[in-house]
Amino acid sequence: MRTPTLAAPAVLLRTAPGHPPTLSGDFAKDRGPVTAHLESIVRIVEAMPPRTERTAAEQRDAAALHDEASSLRRRFLAAYAERIYAELTDGLTRSPRLEELTGLAAALFPGLVPSRAQLAAESRHTQRNKEGWEIAVGIFLQAVLNAPTAGNHLLRSMLRPTARARAALLDYQLTGHADLGIATVTREDGIAQLELCNAEFLNAEDDAAVEALETGTDLVLLDPASHVGVLRGAPQSHPAYAGRRVFSAGINLTHLYHGDISLLGFLLRREAGYIAKFVRGLCLDDTAGDGWWPDADKPWVAAVDAFAIGGGMQILPTMDRVVAADDSWFSLPAMEEGLVPGVANMRLLHLTGSRLTRRLIFWGRKLRATDPEASLFVDETVPADAMDGAVRAAAGHLDHPAVGANRRMLNLVEEPLELFRRYLAQYAYEQARQLHSPGLITTLENTWINRNRGGADAGASGGEKR
Repeated sequence: MRTPTLAAPAVLLRTAPGHPPTLSGDFAKDRGPVTAHLESIVRIVEAMPPRTERTAAEQRDAAALHDEASSLRRRFLAAYAERIYAELTDGLTRSPRLEELTGLAAALFPGLVPSRAQLAAESRHTQRNKEGWEIAVGIFLQAVLNAPTAGNHLLRSMLRPTARARAALLDYQLTGHADLGIATVTREDGIAQLELCNAEFLNAEDDAAVEALETGTDLVLLDPASHVGVLRGAPQSHPAYAGRRVFSAGINLTHLYHGDISLLGFLLRREAGYIAKFVRGLCLDDTAGDGWWPDADKPWVAAVDAFAIGGGMQILPTMDRVVAADDSWFSLPAMEEGLVPGVANMRLLHLTGSRLTRRLIFWGRKLRATDPEASLFVDETVPADAMDGAVRAAAGHLDHPAVGANRRMLNLVEEPLELFRRYLAQYAYEQARQLHSPGLITTLENTWINRNRGGADAGASGGEKR
């Protein structure tokens, strides 16, 4: 039975302001009318039946309202993003992370982005049934990151150590081990091994995995006794890989299908958080502003066992050394998943060139470690039973006092912060739209969920069935 609503859409539409306000160029003058108009649109949409219960006419009304709100948000943010960000951060004296920043924006500029309560309510729905409020988050962060002062400050804020890492640091320093639940960090002879331990899904990633991996990355970077980081997948319990290590099966598609993969906590935090820290290290002192230079960075080795699919493959260009088992393989099934593969579009171009990058992303090209093209992003291929020794040797070689300065200079040229900032700005918007597109739902249902239903690997980006 259809859920009763507060009022029919036609009645609600008559209560909304007539036309969106025209911006005057005066921030103080424009702020009130813009937020009032956005709030009224949000109220109308929330009073409508749930998406699955709307008539065709109501679907069109909702789409028109979302389009109107998105257009007004873009115009307002294009004019005042720097001013808005300065207010949210008390003149750049505070360093909120993505989720905190969005929460502040919702409180101080109602209607500009969804509130925490709206996002929490949205998270309880499957991906198909979400309203799509995260698109407003993508529009907001696109504008903030495109604004040079605000965007650079936000990226430095994301390079700060997490509160969880700071709380766990002393114990890790004393014991050389940290159990983060879905990840662990173990230090031995100056080499710190960060392992993803998501055996149920062949080391696929979700929001919880991103939080644990960023915490582990922070511990490695903060600990003076950890000279080199090694990223590796833990041994598996899945029958096909029982006792064997697996690097990564990419995004957890089962969680994505059920609406448990978030734009802020997974897709954006992953890129601006732990993966960005692989490249740039930590920002411990922001007093230099845009002149900041990494002051807590370490070299990293990736140890690829079995496979690196999707998000797993996306990480490899950020590593200083990639050691792969000779029976491992790689793929980037972005088209089949319906998403943008993080920053891989930009980073793979440097490593593999335009044509191979397109074959990997658009055509799902699968590469084995022994294929000649794999040498463009894999440094060393060894037998599976020789991986431990090869990884230790690679990490030992990078434990050298001149490595830090050289990797910082390489990264300065290969991935300037300005380029990364502008890419991430557009990524925030495009990924938000893709996350709530009908095509993604169709892709999940037709390509993955139905094909892999019932297997332990059903939630991974393809698992061993690719």
